Parts: sequence; C-alpha cells; structure tokens
Amino acid sequence: MSPQQGQGAHLLLVDDDDDLLRLLSMRLSANGYRVTAVGSAEAALARLSIELPRLVISDIRLPDRDGMALFQEIRRSYPALPVILLTAHGTIPDAVEATTLGAYAYLTKPFDAKLLLERIAQALSLAAPAARATDGDEQWRAAIISRSQCMDELLAEARLVAASDASILIRGESGTGKELLAQAIHRASRRAQAPFIAVNCGAIPEALLESELFGHVKGAYTGAVSSREGLLQAADGGTLFLDEIGDMPLLLQVKLLRVLQERVVRQLGSDVARPVDVRILSATHRDLDAAMHEGQFREDLYYRLNVITLTLPPLAQRREDIAPMATQFLHALAAKYGKTVHGFAPDALEALTTSAWPGNVRQLYNVVEHVCALATAPLVPLSLIQRALRVPSLEVLSYNEARRRFERNYLVQLLKLTDGNVADAARLAERNRTEFYRLLQKHELDASLFRGDVATERQDDPLKNQ
Repeated sequence: MSPQQGQGAHLLLVDDDDDLLRLLSMRLSANGYRVTAVGSAEAALARLSIELPRLVISDIRLPDRDGMALFQEIRRSYPALPVILLTAHGTIPDAVEATTLGAYAYLTKPFDAKLLLERIAQALSLAAPAARATDGDEQWRAAIISRSQCMDELLAEARLVAASDASILIRGESGTGKELLAQAIHRASRRAQAPFIAVNCGAIPEALLESELFGHVKGAYTGAVSSREGLLQAADGGTLFLDEIGDMPLLLQVKLLRVLQERVVRQLGSDVARPVDVRILSATHRDLDAAMHEGQFREDLYYRLNVITLTLPPLAQRREDIAPMATQFLHALAAKYGKTVHGFAPDALEALTTSAWPGNVRQLYNVVEHVCALATAPLVPLSLIQRALRVPSLEVLSYNEARRRFERNYLVQLLKLTDGNVADAARLAERNRTEFYRLLQKHELDASLFRGDVATERQDDPLKNQ
C-alpha cells in the first residue's frame, strides 16, 4: 500500500512537544491524511471514545501517564488498532518491549519523515479499515446500521478476521443480529462470491438436522426416495452459518468435528467421503463454557469453533444506533405497506431510545412494523410507540393541570352521587352553595344534567342523545 492509497485515513498523534506535534500534523496532512493531534494520554483516550482512528502514533514519554500505559490501554480496549511509538534513545528498551506486546513499530527521534510515511502505509495496509471508512467500501456491512463506538470497534475486528479462514463464534443475546454479522463477514471474505447458507440448529429436529447438514443417499432411511446433498456440500467454497450451535445434539457434534478435522463429508447411508471446502461461522446466545463443563457440548468441538470470538452488544448498550435503525426500518416498511409515514414525533423517538429492549434489534423492528401498520399520520406519535411496547401511557401534567382535572372529576362524582342536588353536593364538599356554584361555573358543569329524571329522559329519547 502506497501513501496515496492511505489518503483520507484518520490518524491520532499523541505528543507533549507542541512544536513536533505541529510539524508532524502539517507533514501528514500534506500527504493526504486526516490528523487529530493531542498532547496527553488522557486526551488521546477521550478522542478514542469519540471516534476511532485508523492508526495511533504516540510518544513514549507523556506528562500524565507514559506512552507504554497508553499503549496497553489501547491494546485492551481496541485490539485491532495499530500503534506506532516514537521514542528517544533512553526509552528504546521500552519501545522494544512494546513491539513484543503488539505495537506495530517504533521510531527513534529524530526520525526520517520518509521512513515514518512508509511505516504508516504498511500499518494501514495490514490493519482493518475503519467501520466508517470514507473510501466507499462499505457494502460488506451495509445491512448493519450503526453509529456507535462499540459497534465500530466490533466491525473493525470483523473486517480484519474476515480475511482469514478461521472459524468464528459469534456470541450475543437473542435478537442482536448475529446472522447479519455472519453475512457481513462472508461478504468481506475471499468467499464472497460463493454460497452463504444459514441453518438454525435449534429449530430442526435431530433426525432431520443430520440429513439437512450431511445429506443422504437413496434408501438411507424410510422416506429417502432419492439422494440429496446436505448443506455442508451446498456451501462448498463458501460459508456455512450454524445458528444456535449450543442446541446441536452431541451425536451431530461428533460428526461436525470430523468434518472440521478431515474436511470431508459422508452422506447418510454412504461409505464415500467427499471433500468439502467450507468455512464455519457459528453463533449462540447460550453460555457454551458452562454447557461444555456440564458435558452438554464437546470440548474439542468448542475449541474448533471458537478460534475467534466476536460478541455483539445488546441494543441497550448502543442506544445511539436506535434512532437511525428505527428510521431506516420505518422508511422500508412504509414503502412495503404503501404508507406515507416519514418519521417519529420527538417524544416518540425519545421513548424508543430510552426503552429497555430485552428483545434487542428484532424487538425494535417488530415495534416499528407495528406502528407503521397502524400509523395514520406522517409522524408516528408517542401513543403508538407506547402501545407497541405494551407500556402504560404516562402523561406528565403540570401541577395546575393536575389540580384542575382532579377538581373537575371530584365535582362530577359529587353530582352523580347526589343526582345533581347542588345543596347536598355542597354539604358533602363542606362548601357553601355560592362557592360550590362558582366551582361548577369554573368547570362549565350543569348540575341539572345529573338529575335522575333528566338522565332517564335522555336515555328514553334517542334524539336527545345525539
């Protein structure tokens, strides 16, 4: 990768030498990079929480905490983010230690500008592109709507591991979008033009699941009237996604392990083993570690599938993604149902972003579909959101309005109780008649309408009820 190919990449510079920081910023900006420069480790960590760069260039000696501590914090929180360290002669041992711990490179001051540009280009060529890359290459994750930092970091790791053929275990709560992430990894891999096949191991009975995965020959069992290839063969050259892998029966776990070890598939009823080239991605919302220790999941298969683990955060941990997701869902569903719904009222959007979402993204989609189907106005109101979420409508009233409503309801109850007799109602309220009449006028209540004979007359004469 040449420096020109890295143009536009976002770099974070960390150094307490203002002159060097200014010089480096100018030089890197002149070479097409977008540069953020800060003078301390704390400022660097703050910037990382706002926007993830493609590369960090940091001095080892910093005023608040040293660059080694900063580097270790970056490695813990952002393991796919490359770091280049700048060091004076006295800190070379620290820099060497850092490279053994995963720093991409170190340069001693004063350093050659051309060498720095070469190191930057090399690091960018090996690192995962940022999830919000500006080069337009986002089709691989187009179905995943995100603006949150935690999802950006996850997608950066996913893009990085997609280039390998390693098995990946995707963890996450139900409804977080594990299959969408698996599809994105497939699209970012060298297998993108080959099949992507998904199967839910928990939704198919054991006998059928074995036939679905491995196929069968004619006569292999009662009802097998013809031979049929399994999903492992159908996914040859591509990716097989095994959702809810934790629900796979132990017998099939043994057979799947043999496929991963030997790269061959034997159909039910056949003695012929056929080679297969397939990448396995799996997902679960179960605790596989606990299942393994309880003997419900094979340890050898666990380590075969869990070469790399990616964990999807629950929707409640990525609330900044809720509004763009809900809006995109609404636009797509409005087109599907032929509705002229353009968006959400501000209080409706606030209710969406502050809800608990135990069902995660799947629940959000269902709620948006619910309100879209019932919407009768261009903006979805709060009441529809509350109905879809099955939460009681909570109307926050001012003190004066709450007092007015209580006062009116109280007067209505007294008039009903006394059949519209103002004297009796005033006595029950412990108010004189003049004051009570004033209250009735204030709320525009006519005591005569509560008298029994009037009420009976209104019920008997349908025209008076109109």
